[in-house]
Amino acid sequence: MNAMERPSPSSPPTQPAHSSHSVVLQVLLSLGVLGVAALLAYGATQIPSEAGYAGIGPNFLPWVVAAALLVCGGLLLRQALTGGFQDLDEASGAPRADWHAWAWVSAGVLANASLIEHIGFVLSCALCFTLAVRGLRIAEGKPGGGWMGLLRDAAIGLLLAAPVYWLFAQLLAVNLPSLTATGWI
Repeated sequence: MNAMERPSPSSPPTQPAHSSHSVVLQVLLSLGVLGVAALLAYGATQIPSEAGYAGIGPNFLPWVVAAALLVCGGLLLRQALTGGFQDLDEASGAPRADWHAWAWVSAGVLANASLIEHIGFVLSCALCFTLAVRGLRIAEGKPGGGWMGLLRDAAIGLLLAAPVYWLFAQLLAVNLPSLTATGWI
């Protein structure tokens, strides 16, 4: 650092990159991830493990996710205890919660949960996608999208939900709610 880059005696001292408060929050976040992993692993023990298709039981995926969360939580904890999370960008969000955006995303999730048995997996997931995208746009400070944006988001939601449904319902024989008796939508 040369003389021109040195702070003057009257300038305030620079803050350390990681204060003790932020390290405590980072440790708490890491412990939260580890706690979610433990809860998921406990939940996986409650699911029967009889082998299903290709010798894999219904508790296989919860165990995989629990193991992945355990690894991620451990790595986060290690990083928090050895200098804090590295290369953090400045927070991009608003300093306060955007309740309007939150309401759109929540409406999408709640609509999906309440309508999936009545209108089927594909349509309820497409509706969830449409409402959640509108909320996320609003959270970024962008316009909601208008009618054309609404139609575009609904089409994208259908294009995402339909192949997922077909993969699970037709290929893997997982019983998901459908709109028609044929099981194709």
